[in-house]
Amino acid sequence: MIPRAVVLLSGGLDSATTAAVARSQGFAVFALSVDYGQRHQVELERAAAVAHQLTVAEHRTVRMDLRAVGGSALTADIPVPKDVTNNDQTVPITYVPARNTILLGLALGYAEIVGAFDLFIGANVLDYSGYPDCRPAFLTAFENLANLATKAAIEGQGRYRIHAPLLQMTKAEIIREAVRLGVDLGLTLSCYDPDAAGRSCGHCDSCRLRRKGFAEAAIPDPTVYQTGVV
Repeated sequence: MIPRAVVLLSGGLDSATTAAVARSQGFAVFALSVDYGQRHQVELERAAAVAHQLTVAEHRTVRMDLRAVGGSALTADIPVPKDVTNNDQTVPITYVPARNTILLGLALGYAEIVGAFDLFIGANVLDYSGYPDCRPAFLTAFENLANLATKAAIEGQGRYRIHAPLLQMTKAEIIREAVRLGVDLGLTLSCYDPDAAGRSCGHCDSCRLRRKGFAEAAIPDPTVYQTGVV
């Protein structure tokens, strides 16, 4: 029987690559996307396109409202910072409070339903924005929680494992891995503030990391940017 894995799939470059990695490791991929009221909801359309391109076993979208909590430029009426360098290493306003805790919790519930004990997330500690829920300590803590909080684990059906295969990779290395695994990166969206046509702004932190990654990887950037972005 092919082992199953739940992969959090946002439609971004990192999550698409993570799904491809899980597939390359022999897992049947059960992709989970979350519509949490994010500003960049077009990423959900990209997630569906990536899921189709990677021929995942199943793709589900769960809807919930983190705009009711707010506190982030992605879920509240707060401008997304553009062309800003975070030199003081403070957590930026694009951090969504407890997002990865919530997303992994949903992924854990989905995993228990479909009989998967492997959960994949595209967390990264190198080319990232300083989010606390992308750190190895958080992922280890959640894995411990998963094995204390589920019927499947306490009844001895299996042990849950959290996989973050991109954790120590630069954006350029992630892009090269995606290309090697056949991911159509033109389908992915990294932008925090795309326009109505789904074109990337080119100036938010996520766009800048993506553009830098393609440049360093010496791979043509397939991203469609808004007018005036070079």
